[in-house]
Amino acid sequence: MTALHLEFDVAGNNFVSAGSASDEVKKTLKMLGVGAQFVRKVAIAMYEGEINMVIHAGGGRAIVDIYPDRIVIVLTDNGPGIPDIELAMRDGYSTAPEAIRNLGFGAGMGLPNMKKYTDSFKIDSVVGKGTTVTMTVNFAA
Repeated sequence: MTALHLEFDVAGNNFVSAGSASDEVKKTLKMLGVGAQFVRKVAIAMYEGEINMVIHAGGGRAIVDIYPDRIVIVLTDNGPGIPDIELAMRDGYSTAPEAIRNLGFGAGMGLPNMKKYTDSFKIDSVVGKGTTVTMTVNFAA
């Protein structure tokens, strides 16, 4: 049973609102009394996913289900897809344009950080159709 269900639209190419969904989830988790170390993990993983949708996919949708013992985050976009997931998972690998890098984004740590800060991480991507990332963070110590 879902304790709390949240949905957010993530606007593409909008760096002003980028991270607003992860901020809302962070605030919600704090209000629910989730431990700080888990809130931090969720915030980092979700923010990285949002930024990827902003930079690479023209935006997308974040669906967040908060259970008593875990949070499940599903990020879906209709972007270009990821042709080589193994390559994309390498630290420092980035396809971000130079203009985005000059803004301080696109350092190639998004996907690796998403995996690092979650207990379960899965990417489903079809070139030309889009990408779905599913992440779980367990609240149990």
